[in-house]
Amino acid sequence: MADNNVTKKNPPTRRSVAPVSDTAFAGWQLSLFQGFLANTDDQVESLSNAVDLWDSIPRYSISRARMNTMRTADGFLGVAELSFHYRGRTLTARIYPAQIKNDDGQWKSYYPSAREELVEYALRKISAEQGAGFFDRSTYRSGARFSLYQLRKELEQQGHSLRYDQIIEALDILSLSSIEIECATDGGDGAFARSTYFAALSGVKRKDYETHRDTRWIAQFHPLVTQSIDHVTYRQFNYQRMMTCSTQLARWLIGQLVLKYTQAAMLNSFEIRYSTIKRDSALLAGYKLDRQAIAALDQAWDELKSLGALSTVKKIEQRGARSKLEDVIYTLHPTQEFVAEQKAANRRQNNAKDGISSAIEMQNRVEQLNKKHPVRATRRGK
Repeated sequence: MADNNVTKKNPPTRRSVAPVSDTAFAGWQLSLFQGFLANTDDQVESLSNAVDLWDSIPRYSISRARMNTMRTADGFLGVAELSFHYRGRTLTARIYPAQIKNDDGQWKSYYPSAREELVEYALRKISAEQGAGFFDRSTYRSGARFSLYQLRKELEQQGHSLRYDQIIEALDILSLSSIEIECATDGGDGAFARSTYFAALSGVKRKDYETHRDTRWIAQFHPLVTQSIDHVTYRQFNYQRMMTCSTQLARWLIGQLVLKYTQAAMLNSFEIRYSTIKRDSALLAGYKLDRQAIAALDQAWDELKSLGALSTVKKIEQRGARSKLEDVIYTLHPTQEFVAEQKAANRRQNNAKDGISSAIEMQNRVEQLNKKHPVRATRRGK
């Protein structure tokens, strides 16, 4: 999974966020991203946006415990390479670790993991608030403006308490770790895109953050998030449920259901295999035995039932010669609550796309009228 060539100690480089114009915090395209379809303020508070391709990449799948077994004696990690499927195509994610200077002055490598995942989701939630998120088509970037106190409070409200130094380290890892996504073309060549998890980060580090609660930071999201905002491929989902999940595996499962089980209905089940989950999540690679991984998966399904996303989960084992377990097929049945959430997400996405189509059509009509009846400049006499 990891390249034998470890990442040597180099001075870490981070891009700072270029100044963001005021108009980028209040555009029409951004308002679509920030406007949720819900009946009450409490429902709106529970919602955030899932990003189609970006949230399908197993970018946080290597735990801190696994990192400890993968490091060299000097504390460095190689490039992690993970293959997964997306809409029928095989993609490869290569994760380049961040180099972080520890309290003892030593440099150490880190892949983004569970903590960084929570921080990104919290910042994406903050970006859905007016005045906090930005989208700038002219420079093609998006992100969030926040204070560390605000981010810490958001995480705490979702049951994940972190110290300021832990949050800063997570932001460092997100802004210094790179991820390359490659897709093989029909001709055998590989098209790829590479960026840090956060394309840029700006902030001020202080000794006492409680005294300087309003100090502003800006995180620029990955280009795939910006592309999703531009093309309206994101979906609203129950963010509070996801953040309540006790494991990364449960969070990954609910995220995939949000993105793939879009036609959820009481009479419309969803089927997924253990082999698919193992391949695409990369979260089960640490188990030595399949039965251990399947037990962890069963626990994750049970949690999604307890959180009101699924009503029943049917499990069929596929066995081969000598009754060897080859795969497990899971058939999922949703709750009324999850069905309603998915229908609302569909309506919101369709409304946004219809609005964009209408705006483009109106703009084209205006341009055609201007061509037929150009406005002539009149010379004013002195």
